[in-house]
Amino acid sequence: MVFYLISSLVALPYRRATILLTLALAFAAVLACSPSGKDDAIASPTPAATVVVVRSGEALFSGICASCHGLSGEGQPNWHIRKEDGTLPPPPLNGDGHTWHHGDGFLYKVVRDGGKWMESPDIPHFKSGMPAFGEQLSHDEIVGVITYVKSLWGDKTGRGMSIREWQAEVSLKDPFPAGP
Repeated sequence: MVFYLISSLVALPYRRATILLTLALAFAAVLACSPSGKDDAIASPTPAATVVVVRSGEALFSGICASCHGLSGEGQPNWHIRKEDGTLPPPPLNGDGHTWHHGDGFLYKVVRDGGKWMESPDIPHFKSGMPAFGEQLSHDEIVGVITYVKSLWGDKTGRGMSIREWQAEVSLKDPFPAGP
């Protein structure tokens, strides 16, 4: 009995230390798994918010863009072959074309400013018939249309990865411009 009391008294500080160390490690693990700050919450919209943006973008796309790019974003036949006037037909936006090669900022400028902003003496062979929609659509509406277009890509792959992943990586260096 005396041996038990003495061993219990000696072991008590070690038990406390073990319990405190276990609690500290558990607390550190919880902190490590938690969002690290305000920017993380902003970078990933909730699924409900994304659904709202996609649906509003779909309505705008159907009313404005589909007449050239097709209801499903399939583009025009032979979209990569110049017409007689030198312009390229509207490309597919459903992932079968090159839209996913570009960052969100580039796509935003194309919708806002039309294809003319890309025409320059540095690229003499490029001529676009894409009209500008910056006077017709708000910042959020342009973002909505582009978000809807990206929803058309499904699970398509290119360059050895999901085209959504590829485009998201490109957009890290070329994001949407800040809103008003």
